[in-house]
Formats: sequence, C-alpha cells, structure tokens
Amino acid sequence: MELSERKLRILQAIISDFVSTAEPVGSRSLSKKYNLGISPATIRNEMADLEDMGLLTHPHTSAGRVPSEKAYRLYVDDMMKKSELSDSHKEVISRTLFDNFEALEKTIEHATKLLSNITNLTAFAISPQTNEDIIKMINLLPLDEDRVVLMIVSESGKISNTTLKIDSGYNEEMLGILAKTMTYTYRGHTLTQALKIDIISDLENDMDAMSHFAHKLVPNFMKTIEEMLNVDIYMDGITNIFSIPEYSDISKARAFMELVNNKNELIKTMSDRGTGTIITIGEENQVDDLKDYSLITATYKVGDKYVGQLGVIGPTRMKYEEITSVIEYLTNNISNLYKIEGETDGED
Repeated sequence: MELSERKLRILQAIISDFVSTAEPVGSRSLSKKYNLGISPATIRNEMADLEDMGLLTHPHTSAGRVPSEKAYRLYVDDMMKKSELSDSHKEVISRTLFDNFEALEKTIEHATKLLSNITNLTAFAISPQTNEDIIKMINLLPLDEDRVVLMIVSESGKISNTTLKIDSGYNEEMLGILAKTMTYTYRGHTLTQALKIDIISDLENDMDAMSHFAHKLVPNFMKTIEEMLNVDIYMDGITNIFSIPEYSDISKARAFMELVNNKNELIKTMSDRGTGTIITIGEENQVDDLKDYSLITATYKVGDKYVGQLGVIGPTRMKYEEITSVIEYLTNNISNLYKIEGETDGED
C-alpha cells in the first residue's frame, strides 16, 4: 500500500495518540499535539482518505477516528522502530534470570512474571516441546527413612523432581547403584523412547533387594516421564486487564478470563506458531476466541534448538514496539543462559 509521507505521518500520530490515551483522535487535537505543519482542515481531509483506505475506523459515538487492525499491521510491518530498554529493566531481567537459570522451568516462570510486570499485560510462556527431549541424567537422593527424591534431567534443561514413598528399606549405596544403572540405560534416549524400555528385565538377575526396589520405583519413574511429556503453560498478570479501558465492560472482561483459563486451547494455538518473533493482530488469529486480541510471541532456545515461547496477549491497542523489545530481550537472555558450552552466535 503506497501512502504519501504526509498520510504516513498523520497515521503514525493517530496510532501513537490512541495507544496512549485509548480515546478516538480528532483532527483538532492532532493539530495541537503534533507538529504536522498543516491545518486541521487538511488533517481532516487526510483522515477521511485514510478511513476510505480502511486504515481508520469511525466510532459511532465519537467524531474522532481510531486505527483499524489493518493500520496496526502496516505500523508493525513498515513503521515501528523497536525501542531500547532502560538500563534498570535490563539489570532486573539479567539478574533475575541468572539467579534462576539452573532449572529451566523456574527461569521461564520468572521470565513470565518479569514480562507481565514490565508490560502491564497478561504474559504467558510455553514450556519446551519435550517429545524429542533427551534424557541426560537420573539421580536418586535420600530424603528420610522411607522417602527418596527421583530427579530426571533432560538435555533441554527441564528438571523433574518427584518425591517417592518407599516402604522397603534402602541405603545410599543402593540408591547410587540404581541411579547409575538407570542413567546408563536411559541416557541418550528421548522421553518417548524411555517409555518403551523395560529396565526391570535388565535387573532381574541382580541381587534380590535391588530388583525388589526397582520394581517399586520404575512405575513411578514412568509416570514422571509421562508428566514431563506434558506441555506446560505459565501465566502471569491476568488481572492486569482490569486496568485496561477495553475491558471496563464486564462482559468483555469475563470473556477474556474465560479465554486465558482455557489453557489447552492456548497451548494448541501456540504450538501452531512458527519460530522467531511473531505478531498476530485481531482477525489474523485463526481461533475465533482470539480475534479481538493481539498476540506477540518470541521463541527461546536451549543449545541450538527452539524449545518454547514467551509472549503477551492483550487488546489490539498496545505498544507493539516496546513490548516486542522486552520479549526479545528476555528470550535472547534465556537462550544465552542455556547456550551449549563452546557454541557461538557467529558463523564460521
């Protein structure tokens, strides 16, 4: 779409004003607020042209105009310039993620909270797609006389700790031997492959105590593997909508709450998105329940694999440039924390 320089400046001013105020924009207020160098009458004529082009809409109860979804798309594709995060935000993000980077789930949980706090929107994160995740290590840690902690670590950084009640006696030596045996058996296999391995038969010829102990532990191990295969969604800032003018109508607020509480639908929608930074606006979202909202997501990596997504959901009236910058800064930091040792960003 070819727009004159003047139309672009007027459209950008309208988008900026409406995003800031949530109020329809009139030609007179544009003339007063922005140094456009033209009269209110000329601005009014240009706004009429922009409306004819489908870039502005005209609410029935107001003389002003508001940007259409088409205008936001034009803005995102051709007009917006990503903003620089403040030093304070950078410091908080870097420190918080670094302090919680050992367990990927905790890092993602903290990143979601940070994103919500900085943007004042509802933030979410999708945990790694684990079907092809590879087991790295298995450990068994004594807790007390009849409980042990089963720890499963995958190459994506996902860690699962499960407390198991064991009604038969055990000692630390036995735990160590079984942990090494299980690590040897399962290391290098994906989670889905692990479900098909019969470690019990491999232990049948070992001492009776070990075999009995394994019989009691392995079913819980398999259940933990199945739980690790589930995709998790983390959400934060759901109540932020109550401070957004678009949701002052209780029916719209209720619809939003129902939407974000339908986590299975959100997970399905997110799994269909590609890698990198993706912005979908209104009708561009294929799911009917999402057609009144905008989604901004970016993927994060562990090593060289894209494993999850971080993003926000909110009204189409949002600060796209600022939010995109925050999300990308967060996902880049996560990816750098979990970069495989020796890997570089540059090319050979």
